[in-house]
Amino acid sequence: MPNAKLRNYLHLHFIVFIWGFTAVLGALISIDAIPLVWYRMLIAAVLILGFMAITKKPLKITNKQLVWYSIGGILIAVHWLCFFHAIKISNVSVTLATMATGAFFTSILEPIIYKRKFILYELVLGLFVVAGLAIIFQFEGDYFWGICFALVASLLAAFFSILNGKLVQENNPTTISFYELLIGVLGITIYLGIVGDFNTDFFSLTNTDWLYIGLLASFCTAYAFIASTAVMKYLSPYTVMLTINLEPVYGILLAWLILGDKEQMSPQFYYGALIILITVVINGILKNRKAKSVKAV
Repeated sequence: MPNAKLRNYLHLHFIVFIWGFTAVLGALISIDAIPLVWYRMLIAAVLILGFMAITKKPLKITNKQLVWYSIGGILIAVHWLCFFHAIKISNVSVTLATMATGAFFTSILEPIIYKRKFILYELVLGLFVVAGLAIIFQFEGDYFWGICFALVASLLAAFFSILNGKLVQENNPTTISFYELLIGVLGITIYLGIVGDFNTDFFSLTNTDWLYIGLLASFCTAYAFIASTAVMKYLSPYTVMLTINLEPVYGILLAWLILGDKEQMSPQFYYGALIILITVVINGILKNRKAKSVKAV
């Protein structure tokens, strides 16, 4: 079991690296967040369905499972909409740095959902997260709405991580992924139908956009989505969310290399981002020590 946990932990880091590249693709794709997410979820759902047909994974689910998968699908759809919109109106660095608050949100939500007492040091460390965000807000005021949308995306990611951490214990990860993506794209389709945004422009993409969306939907979504859900069998939701906080590091480095000057931020921005990341790491270390001491008793 320890070896299985190590393999899955390293696999998770690779997935997080891919997610860092996802943010860069979001900046490179020229279309808005809504059609971007629609294409991403639709293509990924089709690819996963094909994988399920080849591997003979189960498609049949109960009504109760459908309800929970629907909640997960809506959560991930809205999360991605907020995430990519934040990138479009700010940049990759601002969005990913703000997304690092996910572990803090998880530490707040888990006691509420699992009905346990709040831990004092988590609340204290939460103040440091707020301080880091305050610095970013103060010195990157031009990206105010980008930061706000990224915060909403981070909160939704925490909810989604906790929900899938529960679902994967008793359900097939591939089946979960397929239905969540399918229901997410159905939800966006209904919205687009209501507002009347299905037109020729919606389906008119450049060859470059098709290439980037293909990478986004296949490698960065279909593969990463199934793999990230599967590793939750061996890793706790908090560990997953903690590791995901390396996404800003990977993503910002990739953005520097690929996007250039657009990703150059003020020194104060990096101070704020560093405070958030260090706080999250400290929280994880303390949480791990506490878990070990409980087992020792």
